[in-house]
Amino acid sequence: MTTATTAEPAALPPSVPRRLLRDSGYVLLGFPLAVAGFVVLVAGLALGVGLVVTVIGLPVLAATLYAARGFADVERLRLTAVLGQDRVRPEYRRAEAGAGAWRRILVPIGDVQSWLDLTHGILNLVVALVTFVVTVTWWAAALVGTLYSVYDWALPHPPDDQPLSELLGLGESAAARIGVNTAAGLFFLVTLPLVVRGCARLKAGFARALLTGVAEMRSRITVLEERRRAAASAEATALRRLERDIHDGPQQRLVRLAMDLSRARHQLADDPEAAGRTLDEAVAQTRDTLAELRALSRGIAPPILVDRGLPSALAALAGRGLIPIELRLDPRLDAPGGRLDPAVESTAYFVVAEALTNVAKHSGATECRVEVTRADDRLVVAVADDGHGGAHLAKGHGLTGIADRVRAAGGRLDVLSPAGGPTEVRADLPL
Repeated sequence: MTTATTAEPAALPPSVPRRLLRDSGYVLLGFPLAVAGFVVLVAGLALGVGLVVTVIGLPVLAATLYAARGFADVERLRLTAVLGQDRVRPEYRRAEAGAGAWRRILVPIGDVQSWLDLTHGILNLVVALVTFVVTVTWWAAALVGTLYSVYDWALPHPPDDQPLSELLGLGESAAARIGVNTAAGLFFLVTLPLVVRGCARLKAGFARALLTGVAEMRSRITVLEERRRAAASAEATALRRLERDIHDGPQQRLVRLAMDLSRARHQLADDPEAAGRTLDEAVAQTRDTLAELRALSRGIAPPILVDRGLPSALAALAGRGLIPIELRLDPRLDAPGGRLDPAVESTAYFVVAEALTNVAKHSGATECRVEVTRADDRLVVAVADDGHGGAHLAKGHGLTGIADRVRAAGGRLDVLSPAGGPTEVRADLPL
């Protein structure tokens, strides 16, 4: 049975006033933090370098790097609000097991990220000062200009003073002064969110480049290496399985077919009836071999998946199930232009196929549910049954190969199967 499901709505971006206040707070608070960090780190660096010829210099330098790490951690916490991403903290170098106290103290000196933290703490003052001045100037001009009509009467206007309105040729009357200053204030007010956002992005981008850039690059490299290993493992598992299936199925039938044909050839002269029966058996072996080869080809690249897409392929899988299978598909999968990337469709198909195979072979279930939902950037595939549970990735049953295939596609496979059931296999795939 196919039923429609509704994806959760995407989170709305913050409103302009809220984002303006958030960016302003980030920039304005960043300046005193930058001043404090600059004073502490420059003093510590100068003291440590000056005393490096003595035994005291290196511990002072290490303590300065630890202080830089503290200021960097504060900045990383503040970055999340501006950049709208999760906090990323690098893996700092640690002392080896059994290392002495002296080596433990000096560990930061050999850590690249610690020196990047120190560089940020020193150079951040320049960026913080520029963004602070621009932000304060824009806020002040917006407030002073838009509220000028409120306090114009209280300002002194000496005869020798030329207001901006007179310089622009509009005269020196109160109406001209108020109009010009209010117009200027409105300009600064309208452009305030853009300017403050630019200042916040500039400061946050500088901090991100030094404080999390290397960590993000290493994390990305690690993820890519894991995907490559998972893809290689999934391919090796699929090839071994295909080789085993061919050896145990079509290859044995072809050997028997060759023997039957050879026997029939010898029987033609002496016993034509026996030769006919042998040929009939050979024809049956040929049909069975073709059926097994078609089944194996569906396991490599199901034609229905390539030609008609994931919904039709999953419907075909559910139709061949040995137990009742409820199929729930996101209606967007059937919409015009709703075809997914072929790699995602293939991964989702084989997740369902392997999960249904395990349900039929090992679960003892009486019913099963397959649910596929699509969000803007994710595809979630869930296969649940009411069996006795106990399934686990470490136990094999084909789930290990599917987990490798999902990781190779950049997704994640979770198996929830407590003893006594029920079992749910859930794959989260990026689109």
